[in-house]
Amino acid sequence: MGKFLIVGLGNIGPEYAGTRHNIGFAVLDALVAKHGGAFSVERLAEMVELKWRSHVLVCVKPTTYVNLSGRAVKYWMDKEKIVLENVLVIVDDLALPLTKFRLRPGGSGAGHNGLENIREVLGTDAYPRLRFGIGNNFPKGRQVDFVLGRWKEDELPLVRLKVEKSVELIESFATSGIERTMSQYNNLDFTL
Repeated sequence: MGKFLIVGLGNIGPEYAGTRHNIGFAVLDALVAKHGGAFSVERLAEMVELKWRSHVLVCVKPTTYVNLSGRAVKYWMDKEKIVLENVLVIVDDLALPLTKFRLRPGGSGAGHNGLENIREVLGTDAYPRLRFGIGNNFPKGRQVDFVLGRWKEDELPLVRLKVEKSVELIESFATSGIERTMSQYNNLDFTL
């Protein structure tokens, strides 16, 4: 039986609901809904524990805002005694088109403040992450508005499909491991 920490990055508060930056929250909400769980407010996060094929998935939505996510990740890793390779962080990614996502066993934060903060707090960037492509369709100098903006109506069907596939990917990560899951999901190209 394995124990996993599944962390969805996002910002708390209704003004951030449904924004590109909160896709980590959206993926965790879908995972928890599928498995009939309910989040409760705990220390530094909303948290729920799910059982999946003899594995335990500790699902966490940090309440520290994206840029300070490291505190919540470290706290829940220590509290639940979860090893680094069993942590999965779900995050928005400007460098990937909306049609893609990528699972990686580690790597740089690539300018994402949430990933950078997790690296600082943990002292390593060797933790798995699912980068959910949000595209970069914004005018020069408007990156913050784009990231904190809501999905366009015509993007939503594709976003919902990718959220559904992200849930499958998380389940595969827990049951089949990262290498097998990467080879199964990383080359998918999502279209409607």
